Amino acid sequence: MLDVLVIGGGPVGLFTAALLLQEGVTVRVLEQRTYAEPHSRAIGIHPPSLDALQGIGLAPGLVAEGVQIRRGLALAGGRTLAEMSFAGVSDSFPFVLALPQARTAALLEQRVRHLDPAALHRGVHVTHVHDDGARVTVDATSDGAPVRYTAAVAIAADGVRSAVRAQSGIPVRARDYSDSYLMGDFADSTGFGPDAALFLEPAGIVESFPLPGNLRRWVVRLAGSGNAGNARDAGWLADRIRERTGIGVDPAGNSMLSRFGVRSRLVRRMVAGRTVLIGDAAHEISPIGGQGMNLGWLDAAALAPVVLDWLRGTPPVAALRDFEARRMAAAARAVRQSEINMALGRPLPGLRWQVRCRAIAAAGAVPAVNGFAARRFTMQ
Repeated sequence: MLDVLVIGGGPVGLFTAALLLQEGVTVRVLEQRTYAEPHSRAIGIHPPSLDALQGIGLAPGLVAEGVQIRRGLALAGGRTLAEMSFAGVSDSFPFVLALPQARTAALLEQRVRHLDPAALHRGVHVTHVHDDGARVTVDATSDGAPVRYTAAVAIAADGVRSAVRAQSGIPVRARDYSDSYLMGDFADSTGFGPDAALFLEPAGIVESFPLPGNLRRWVVRLAGSGNAGNARDAGWLADRIRERTGIGVDPAGNSMLSRFGVRSRLVRRMVAGRTVLIGDAAHEISPIGGQGMNLGWLDAAALAPVVLDWLRGTPPVAALRDFEARRMAAAARAVRQSEINMALGRPLPGLRWQVRCRAIAAAGAVPAVNGFAARRFTMQ
């Protein structure tokens, strides 16, 4: 019997596996996809996550490849409303690191394979999870053939459509939002360098973040259902960026394009017997603010010592209860922060837009408020 089964081999599942493998735990990671996901929706790694990733020796490699965003700019109507410095948010990592998720996942996979070349099993489709109180048994198929795994503990990091969550019958609090966005990566010709820029315009926010390789990610809030229906290509996105910000981007330099809506999903419990849900399986957060992947990593960092004690024979009831309470509270805070982020970026008519701009400028001029906002933005 294995010590731990991690169901889901994305960034959260791989990080969880690395944390446990380096402590001598036997782990198998079951991933349905036969290949690594090439596209990157998540790009931001916050300071608490870098501290956690330092625990598996990965932070230096990530920092070496990513762009260190040390400042964010709020702009509107062609002028700078406020500047937000991340200098005071962390002693070790005073920045948000921009690195495409695909590269982050690749480095995590390398670390897992270094610790145990046999740990990651791709092409495994989980069909049934059974917890008899003494162990967890997972039935699955691989290359069309049935396979079975048995472990003392199962950790579900299998994403927003979590099969484990569904089979466990764990209820979910769900909310769908009207907000919709289109994002794309383009060659960077802005002159912003490593700064992030948020354009708070009447037609809706435009976000701009630096990426490695002289690229820049642009995220445009779609103004309404009519506009959203025409959001089909890089040229359309480039037109919206130019209309709202005055900045021209070359559609020919587009390397990624993705449209997304927003919803939140919070489980009512993360622990079911010997199975624990983490990451998107437990909480789906609006991508605006870049908290989702980070929240999952922090789940894993909090859970790992509990699992280690559990495997060593320490009764886990109180520790799991505390873990669940703290991480569900963190997810609820992340939802509230994402709602604030979305509200600040929604379209507003002229007078209300001007009032919002003045309020942001006034708040940004107060050091204590500015510092508080920086800490909240970076998940402190």
